[in-house]
Amino acid sequence: MSADTRKLPTGFGRLWSAQTISSLGDGVTHAALPLLALTLTRDPMALAVVTAAGTLPWLLFGVLGGALVDRWDRRHTMWVTDAVRALLLAIPAAAAALDVLSIPLLAVVAFLLGVGGLFFDTAATAYLPDLLDRKPVLLERANSRLRGAQTAMSGFVGPPAGSALLALGRAVPLLADAVSFALSALLVRSLPAVPRPATPARESLLRQARAGASYVFRDRVLLGLALRPAVGNIAFVAIETVLALFAHDRLGIDTYGFGLLLTAEATGGLLGAGIASTLGRRLGTGTALTVTAAVEGLAILGLAAAPNPYVAGLALAVCGAGMGATMVLAPSLRQAIVPAHLMGRVASTSRMLAMCAAPLGAFLGGWLASAFDVRTPLYTAAGLLLTMTAVTASMTSNRRVEAALRAASPDGGPDQPEAEDRVREVAPALA
Repeated sequence: MSADTRKLPTGFGRLWSAQTISSLGDGVTHAALPLLALTLTRDPMALAVVTAAGTLPWLLFGVLGGALVDRWDRRHTMWVTDAVRALLLAIPAAAAALDVLSIPLLAVVAFLLGVGGLFFDTAATAYLPDLLDRKPVLLERANSRLRGAQTAMSGFVGPPAGSALLALGRAVPLLADAVSFALSALLVRSLPAVPRPATPARESLLRQARAGASYVFRDRVLLGLALRPAVGNIAFVAIETVLALFAHDRLGIDTYGFGLLLTAEATGGLLGAGIASTLGRRLGTGTALTVTAAVEGLAILGLAAAPNPYVAGLALAVCGAGMGATMVLAPSLRQAIVPAHLMGRVASTSRMLAMCAAPLGAFLGGWLASAFDVRTPLYTAAGLLLTMTAVTASMTSNRRVEAALRAASPDGGPDQPEAEDRVREVAPALA
């Protein structure tokens, strides 16, 4: 493929910058929020409420949100959402400064931030393939860079910064995240406009939402791509709910050490995002997705049995590598095979399945830790991940991926050369 075909457009650089800045703020909050909640309560179920609140919007509005995004201007949706989230974070920051912060307030703010995340993430997922003319190779490169930056900022740089900023005051990490949202909004607003996909004018919002959901459930590849994060979220949110408690009580890790523990996962995530394309070429996208899912399950098993912080950090790094590769390969494949006018709805349906599973994971983690032991949620999560790997392996096999890419690029279509290049990449693994 020629160099100009592989070149990412200038607008992508602004999108990358916006998401990098926002991810840094998210990383700060990701480390600070559970530690902030621990200053208010030691009850695992109360911590689970805060974790679950941020995922509930996907359960309530996920598919409808995707239908709205397919009607709205996607760039406008992204920058307005970021601006609102910047203002929203001022509320808990003020409450923390006035010493009136509470678990219910944190839960409400987490819910509203989740609503914003629903619209922003769906719009961003739908905007990217339009920006890149739906070229599979460019989508993979772009998602690799976005995922690498997100992992670096939200996991590698943000968590230690969040722990350090929390020491300066409970409001400081929240204000830092608010600033990141404001800067992201300004950058997103400067992005180039893309044509809005045409939708039937008289079709109801509910009917459009059902069409998007039906498209996912009738396609074996898309369903397999959706089921993996759905089951994975049950496992990973169960872990996240008790990870701060597990690190403190069983591994003897202090506040700063907890940030470093999250950084280990981010380090692995950077590696995984960087080698994702190589894995896809060597193994085929379908096989690569199965391998990375198995790696995640085995790594969590190692985390559950970890006798010290060093083994725990290594296990999280390995898990992060598997997740990093998965989060490049799976979205790129989905964006390459889904029609533009359905992209928002398909993306939101897939994300809804994943996010709807998260509250179950939060309460499962809290309950298992309360009823049994703080390690029990980790062992349970490992079992779920390995079971999911076995169940979905055939749904996203190399042969199904090849067929989906061919179907998405009809003969003579504008994306046919890129699709055929991707097919040739997976062909050796099919032999």
